[in-house]
Amino acid sequence: MNRSRSGAVGRARAGVRGALLLLVVLVAALVLGTAAPASAHATLVATDPAEGAVLETAPEAITFTFSEAIGGVPDGVQVFDAQGGPVASSSSASGTGLTVTLDDAVGDGTLVVVWRVVSEDGHPISGSLSFSVGAPSAIVEAPPGGVGSDGSNPPWVLSLFRWLGYVALFVAVGVIGFVALLLPRTNLADRSRGWLVRTARVGAVATAVTWLVGLPLTAMYLLGGDTGSLTRSGTWAILSTTEYAVTAVVVLGVGLGALLLGGGLPDAVRGRVAVGAVVVAACAPALVGHTRAESPEWLVVGADMLHLLAGSVWLGGLLALALTLVDLAERGTLGAEVLARFSGVAAGVLAALVVTGSFLAWRVVGSVGALFDTGYGQLLLVKVLAALTAVAIAAWNRWKLLPAMQQTARRKERRAGARVVARATASEAGVLVVVLLLTGFLVDRSPESDAPVVPTSAQVGPLEVQTAELGDLTVRATMSPQLTGPNTVTIELLDADGRPGEGVEPPVVSLASDDVDLGALPLIYYSPGNFSADAVVPTPGTWTLQVSLRLTEFENPVATLEFEVRAP
Repeated sequence: MNRSRSGAVGRARAGVRGALLLLVVLVAALVLGTAAPASAHATLVATDPAEGAVLETAPEAITFTFSEAIGGVPDGVQVFDAQGGPVASSSSASGTGLTVTLDDAVGDGTLVVVWRVVSEDGHPISGSLSFSVGAPSAIVEAPPGGVGSDGSNPPWVLSLFRWLGYVALFVAVGVIGFVALLLPRTNLADRSRGWLVRTARVGAVATAVTWLVGLPLTAMYLLGGDTGSLTRSGTWAILSTTEYAVTAVVVLGVGLGALLLGGGLPDAVRGRVAVGAVVVAACAPALVGHTRAESPEWLVVGADMLHLLAGSVWLGGLLALALTLVDLAERGTLGAEVLARFSGVAAGVLAALVVTGSFLAWRVVGSVGALFDTGYGQLLLVKVLAALTAVAIAAWNRWKLLPAMQQTARRKERRAGARVVARATASEAGVLVVVLLLTGFLVDRSPESDAPVVPTSAQVGPLEVQTAELGDLTVRATMSPQLTGPNTVTIELLDADGRPGEGVEPPVVSLASDDVDLGALPLIYYSPGNFSADAVVPTPGTWTLQVSLRLTEFENPVATLEFEVRAP
């Protein structure tokens, strides 16, 4: 190996060691530092009236309070009577509140409000609220289409286009950067440059198609509608201005970068402009999604931008190497020179990816337990394992295969070594494509737990949950706010696997103390195995909740649970 080549390899290895040392220090700081709770997406924290409430007269307004700012959805709120018929209403969203107004007078009976809103991080959330005017209806029919459900999981076609969009973006950005910054400006590299320019143009076209198709798919996801909803003007209004702007920046940025690389050997000015355009394009997606809902926003969004840029450099650079390394290796020291340049860059890129990825996971997921208890966290762990596999291949490539190739003087042996390095590089890129596939599914999924949340009236402190066995089922009950006066009782029936359970008839629930017996409480059904009831508790003290459930013709177990009720 000549002195200049040896020096290049030495500098690359020193860069790797320095980057790894920095990586260890930064990751340690992240792990040992104290994290503020991550906000995740909005959740419903209170309603007025409360779930299951019985009112003397119809309310002037029905209000929902969420944990963070939300946006309204066209036709996202509908009100139904006990027979499932529509009730005229209007709604508005402002800040953390959603207000629903009944436009016409309503009679006595149960009303069901089905709602759907969009969280600050771009995820739709939905649910339903049941309350009664005068007295509860004996039978409450399910609203058309069923009650609202959590809409945090997107359709597979949207996830697929997200993945294709990120792959195309990363390829276009990384290849353009490789041509402009790492490929020597010499005629010896003309054939390789031609291949890469064509690859960048294909990537730019694919980026434009996938990101533009993603807009209507996202709109349908937020609305919970089908392709027919795209013909309504209100559908397109649900997408924020930022969503449209990000798509435009991505499409125009990679298009400009690919255009500037064409027409022969690019000069330094065109190369710098092309790199600037694709850097902006790679960073733009950080302005939408989970990071917008985290704090401090500037730091989390900045980390996400660096993460996206580093991923683009890594994947696009690997693809560029896999396409051109054999050709460059036949032209003297050109292949070794390009490899040495990319190795130095790759060290910093790996450090940036791991540090920013760790930081973003820390902020978005919010706790170590969430990595194992939520679907989002589990998918994130799989992504981390795939990324570590790519890092292992990269280490083997850089420290084993690359030095062996650089020490080869003969052209034939150098070409054979380049083929081995190119295959390892292609494998590394393939693993990164899998990482991006997982990223495409993570982008539109919520980091929140998939467990259902029962909306209750406002309460200070956590709810007291009482459990008891009811035959083969478990009953979980809460009383909110456990103060004298109006309270909401919720009942949840679970089987041995933790799934909702039911008997042959709805449960019978009664509430009593040593001095007062309120008798059977009228239950409101809102999902399988889940019920609520309204009760006015007149005195403080110990109140006994009795739950009876007919499981079969001859089996009718009874469970007893106790709650301590305090004075306000």
